[in-house]
Amino acid sequence: MNKQEFLIRLRKGLQGLPQNDIEERLTFYNEMIDDRMEEGVTEEEAVSGIGTVDEIVSQIVAETSLSKLVKEKVRPKRALRVWEIVLLTLGSPIWLSLLLAVFAVIFAVYITVWSVIVALWAAELALAVGAFCGVLSSVILIVQVNVIAGIAMIGAGIACAGLSIFLFFGCKETTKGLLFLTKKMISGIKSIFIGRRMENE
Repeated sequence: MNKQEFLIRLRKGLQGLPQNDIEERLTFYNEMIDDRMEEGVTEEEAVSGIGTVDEIVSQIVAETSLSKLVKEKVRPKRALRVWEIVLLTLGSPIWLSLLLAVFAVIFAVYITVWSVIVALWAAELALAVGAFCGVLSSVILIVQVNVIAGIAMIGAGIACAGLSIFLFFGCKETTKGLLFLTKKMISGIKSIFIGRRMENE
């Protein structure tokens, strides 16, 4: 692929981003290809050395903030006519309340899922503290009160330690999974705003 084909495909892939950002990225990659060619590589080698257009587009979209994409999408491409403004104003009690309800439901579900994660980590911490306290109190029980109660407390402490280790890995993987899901959700929302299906990283 030559430089011109690369830049055309890159421009097409970045449609939906703010125009200034598109021009800035095109200039950047144009100069990068020129710099590589000045170092003595062919145009095709310079282009292939940068990476594929899909990878570059995915990276650029991932780096672009969601608020910037939303502003670009909702900004009117032309001045609104009077009747359009009137319809938007009259319909705002309906469409605005529906939009707020959708965002509230999504936010509530997201917070609920994260609260489960926090509860799991709290249980993990409780088991770890229980393990430490169980072993420590068993020493006191063996020395001062009752050997059998001390041995039972050691067993409880070891059981808590084992459960704590087991739960730690579960909490870690669950948290990583939720962070991955969050990243996918943000990528999906961005793809809606730029009007194309993005490749996930």
